[in-house]
Amino acid sequence: MSTPQDMPGSEEAWRDPARPAQERVADLLGRMTLEEKIAQLGSVWMGASGDGDGVAPMQDQFFSYDQPPFEEQIKNGLGQLTRVFGTRPVDAAAGVRALASLQARVAAANRLGIPAVAHEECLTGFAAWGATIFPTPLAWGASFDPALVGEMSAAFGATMHAVGVHQGLAPVLDVTRDYRWGRTEETIGEDPYLVGVIGTAYVRGLQAAGVQATLKHFAGYTASRAGRNMAPVSMGPREFADVILVPFEMALRLGGARSVMPTYIDVDGAPASADPGLLTTLLRDTYGFDGLVVSDYYAVSFLELQHAVAAGQGEAAALALAAGLDVELPGTRCFGEPLLELAASGGVPVEVIDRAATRVLRQKLDLGLLDPGWSPPGDQGPAGQAHAACDFDPPAQRDIAARLAEESVILLKNGTGQHGPTLPLAADARVAVVGPLADEPLAFFGCYSMPRHLGHHRRFDGSSGGAGVEVATLLDALRAEGVAVTGHAPGGEVRSPDQSGFAAAVASSRGADVIVAVVGDEAGLFGHGTSGEGCDITELKLPGAQEELLHALADTGLPVIAVLVTGRPYALGGVAGRLAAIVQAFFPGEEGGTAIAGVLTGRVTPSGKLPVEIPRDAGSQPATYLRSKNAARHGGSSVDPTPLFSFGHGLSYTTFSYADLALSADTVATDGTVEVSCTVRNTGQVAGTEVVQLYLGDPVATMVRPVRWLAGFTRVALEPGEAARVRFRVHADRTSFTSRDLTRVVEPGTIAVNVGGSSDELPLTASFTLTGPLRTVGIDRVLDTPVTVKKLTDRVDA
Repeated sequence: MSTPQDMPGSEEAWRDPARPAQERVADLLGRMTLEEKIAQLGSVWMGASGDGDGVAPMQDQFFSYDQPPFEEQIKNGLGQLTRVFGTRPVDAAAGVRALASLQARVAAANRLGIPAVAHEECLTGFAAWGATIFPTPLAWGASFDPALVGEMSAAFGATMHAVGVHQGLAPVLDVTRDYRWGRTEETIGEDPYLVGVIGTAYVRGLQAAGVQATLKHFAGYTASRAGRNMAPVSMGPREFADVILVPFEMALRLGGARSVMPTYIDVDGAPASADPGLLTTLLRDTYGFDGLVVSDYYAVSFLELQHAVAAGQGEAAALALAAGLDVELPGTRCFGEPLLELAASGGVPVEVIDRAATRVLRQKLDLGLLDPGWSPPGDQGPAGQAHAACDFDPPAQRDIAARLAEESVILLKNGTGQHGPTLPLAADARVAVVGPLADEPLAFFGCYSMPRHLGHHRRFDGSSGGAGVEVATLLDALRAEGVAVTGHAPGGEVRSPDQSGFAAAVASSRGADVIVAVVGDEAGLFGHGTSGEGCDITELKLPGAQEELLHALADTGLPVIAVLVTGRPYALGGVAGRLAAIVQAFFPGEEGGTAIAGVLTGRVTPSGKLPVEIPRDAGSQPATYLRSKNAARHGGSSVDPTPLFSFGHGLSYTTFSYADLALSADTVATDGTVEVSCTVRNTGQVAGTEVVQLYLGDPVATMVRPVRWLAGFTRVALEPGEAARVRFRVHADRTSFTSRDLTRVVEPGTIAVNVGGSSDELPLTASFTLTGPLRTVGIDRVLDTPVTVKKLTDRVDA
């Protein structure tokens, strides 16, 4: 193909990699016409559907008319190519060839020969057919393992980079606020520090592989009113700053993220995609972000069609550009002819267009798209490399998926019967495996996995749909573990209220010693599932008749082990007391069945912890663990928001003791640091991993604060009898909050310290006093809590 560097005029500054980037971009911009600049702000989505079964909100409305020919759309250049691999099920080789061909056509069509940026979704791995499907983000949060999450994103990022993808539309850094919201499965958890640490690790891994990460959805999306997708958000500026913005700030400052995607919603009437206070004053002026801001799909059009703050497409484009948005995705509706007409008439300052075009060109320069010899993978020219045999689901990635799935499985309850704990299953146990998800291969996949995301499509080879990857159902995985399965019946369907299958499910348990009931969600999009984008709910009761199924099984008198495979936490207060054990897995990916089976049999000692709470009552939303005293149970209300299982909760097959809490100082300056250390020991009979959690509290403050918040955490793997000394280095900035005048401050006074294995089981308590003046902290404040773990030489036999 013909690249920019092959064109005449190689003496031009923008073609010379030895020159400073800013000089190259300025030179190129100066040579472009208005039409060429505006073309860089647009995108094209080839093969997108308008049949009503789309993968973006209201997609059918935007593809109800004939699209111009591709060559017409790219004649002046193109900013981005949308989801060449992820729009329809295509195999790896075909996808590589298609992207290379499109890039050749883009470069040939514009006089400067500039290629496009290719972006893809990558929330649960590279969203391409046949690529490894990793656990969903809520499972990342349950692992409390940022290093493994970073290893995951680096691995599939390398695959994306190898086939010519430049930008990934992840991670989601929205802090969970209302479990009814369908996209809860895409969130990492309800604590901003947990979300920030794990999200930052994801960013570092993906970008180390050469793919730019996109932080979304900036900001406030999870707080949509009544848990409804895209609904308005009513939130004060202090909560917004102290909860919602923290993960974005961490991923920008500590992770170096290069792209940001604004959210669909409006906060207090201001749509994010047209809010200069958010996209320019905060993001660029305060945070110092100098990367690219891309729209969520159709978000620019929604300024006209949904928010009604623009009278037409051109006005919507002008508002978005002025606010600081640079590229319209997934296709060009507003940033094309409507913007050109407005700009030509003086309705949009050329400086605003130049600003956005400069950012696009800088991204392309940073990605090497303007360098000599650039050629897309799959191109057969001298610099090209064919990837016809590219393996999208290699053993190394399956191994990461398996480890992350295992770490994410949470043992919520493990009752004790006549012969000891219910789990792990006895080696000679006869087991009935029932439930609508027991033998469902798609049970473990979230809405942004390819099988669920494109569930309505047929495969590229014309056969019926499926997983696209190898996956064992939980029924198959238990059999593979050597479990004696004596009976199986689904008992019903996930979404159906029909109870006619209960009798068969109960009958299948005859002759069994224990019942494993596999229930939960069916991920989908826009009402085609019980969890996922646009699949919001009004109450937190298990979908369909699944809770009633659990009751019917409990009526048999046999111990019932409930395995919940879900995208959100469900209220279990009405049935939990009748269950012998409860295992929670948040869409654990293609290795999920094997991971859960390993936990049930004891091959895997569970170590997952809740990144959200498990409510007691179905109507107890919205609420999270970040409660002030008045948000918790009190005598002034008849409603008790106390959860059934708390944030950070998760049992093990071993036990851990906490001892010897020490603080390096009792008094700490408001700009100082204190070391918090303790000893954790495995006091049980088997090896296990404990997630050690540090919480802080501010008993008396000038603003209302949560009773406690997560300030640090780490995973500690210990053999039986083994101990480790865990040290947290806590800067005073980690106690800061947004004050009455909306500045962030560190306030002198007492700070409570709590350490343990769950937010409601904190055996170690202490406090220190912050001394000195009230201190205002800026953008350079300390955002993280470094942790070190040192194994001790003394071992105590259990």
